[in-house]
Amino acid sequence: MGENSSTDVYLFKKALKELRDKKGKGTELISLYIPAGRRLSDVSQYLKEELSQSSNIKSKTTKKNVQSAIEVILQRLKLLKEPLEKGVIIFAGMIPRGGPGTEKMEVYVLEPPEPVKTFIYKCDSQFYTEPLEGFIQDKDVYGVILIDRNEATLGIVRGKDIQITKKLTSGVPGKFKAGGQSARRLERLIDDAAHQFMVRVGEYANEGLLPILEEKKLRGILVGGPGNTKNEFVEKDYLHHELKKKVIDTFDLCYTEEFGIRELLDKASDLLRDMELMKEKEVVQRFFKELIKEDGGLAAYGEKEVMKYLLIGAVDVLIVTEDINMTRVTVKCNNCDYTEEINVKTDELSKFEEELKTKTCPTCEGMLYIEDTKDIIEYLSELCKESNTELRVISTDTEEGSQISKAFRGMAAILRYRLD
Repeated sequence: MGENSSTDVYLFKKALKELRDKKGKGTELISLYIPAGRRLSDVSQYLKEELSQSSNIKSKTTKKNVQSAIEVILQRLKLLKEPLEKGVIIFAGMIPRGGPGTEKMEVYVLEPPEPVKTFIYKCDSQFYTEPLEGFIQDKDVYGVILIDRNEATLGIVRGKDIQITKKLTSGVPGKFKAGGQSARRLERLIDDAAHQFMVRVGEYANEGLLPILEEKKLRGILVGGPGNTKNEFVEKDYLHHELKKKVIDTFDLCYTEEFGIRELLDKASDLLRDMELMKEKEVVQRFFKELIKEDGGLAAYGEKEVMKYLLIGAVDVLIVTEDINMTRVTVKCNNCDYTEEINVKTDELSKFEEELKTKTCPTCEGMLYIEDTKDIIEYLSELCKESNTELRVISTDTEEGSQISKAFRGMAAILRYRLD
């Protein structure tokens, strides 16, 4: 997924969901977005003013909680180093944990995946996470070329951001009727002017898109416009041959300016989503191909078997579904150095913890406790990095993803080699 791997996106989505679900008692949860390059002393000054304003809050509890949250943020700002290259996002506030008097101050300091553009300070009963939603969007880059005989617009699309890089007009005269020799001559002049215009558009497109292709971030090129010019532009050699391979499709449009780009993205949205799902389907089909071989081929499935191969570095591609619902738990003894790591269903964690109290250490019969818990995909991602294994976190929206989830409990692998 361009810069973001499917793992990064999964973990970011998970953190975002947890933040979205947190609720305060009153309007006392603070969300602070600090843009890249903003001086922290200015932000501190702003927060101190908010602190003095907060003394006007009528409810004693809300006033106390808002002031505590602002003070906690001021403390955190002192730990940050300037300049902030991408800015920073801080959430703080009292979160009720159950019955009365169970509130606990929670603070989250996030380094955004891309620069924060605007300063936001918000006090509400929920954290303000809307600006973060955009970071989840697929940040792969698509080149867009809109062209007809009169004008062209070149642009780059990243997630929801559309950037127009060049607008060109052709100066090609419209076709008009005239008789005989002069008509043919005029026709030739018009065709030549159209050809020269397409050469210019191709040069600008090459200049803008080749560097992105070299960085391996260009996912594809969409070409659109009214009439036949767009087809002619793609079929002939106006684009660099490497870019020509990246053309996904051409689209009939009514417009060639920014409005045309929105029209184009609208028409291409299903196709682009299908392309993403196709990549998921391909890897799952590769797994099934191995699975139906006589000896089970290079396929492994189920948590126990997959973990065995993963720990010896024998997995080429690990396939995990987004709904896997598992946590990696580290259990330790409070008496000796006995340690055990185990995968537990996330919704059974508290039950596991209760049961642990009734067990003793197999080495010294000391008390066992949970030292650490980690999201299973985060844990698998670290394992995969060590053995250079590709990790594919897939959705269950496709039939294939759903099969992996149901038949293989969300975990399957394509192996490098089998153990006898």
